[in-house]
Amino acid sequence: MKHGARNDIPATVTAIKRGGVMAQVEVDLVGTTYRMASVMTLDSLEELGLKEGDTVHVLAKAVNVLLVKP
Repeated sequence: MKHGARNDIPATVTAIKRGGVMAQVEVDLVGTTYRMASVMTLDSLEELGLKEGDTVHVLAKAVNVLLVKP
C-alpha cells in the first residue's frame, strides 16, 4: 500500500473496544514499551478484519504537532 506518511511502525493489536458506530483499537509498538490507540468506524474494523494478536503497522500523519511542558 502506497502512503505519504514518513513513518511506519510495526505494532501488535492488544485490545478492541466496540461502540455503537466506532471502535477503539489499542496496540503495543513492537520493540518498545509504548502503546497507542486508533479510532475507526466499525465498517473499517470489519473491512480490515482486525483481531487481538494481529500485527499491524502504525502510520501517523498530522498537520499539527503540539508540545506541552509539564
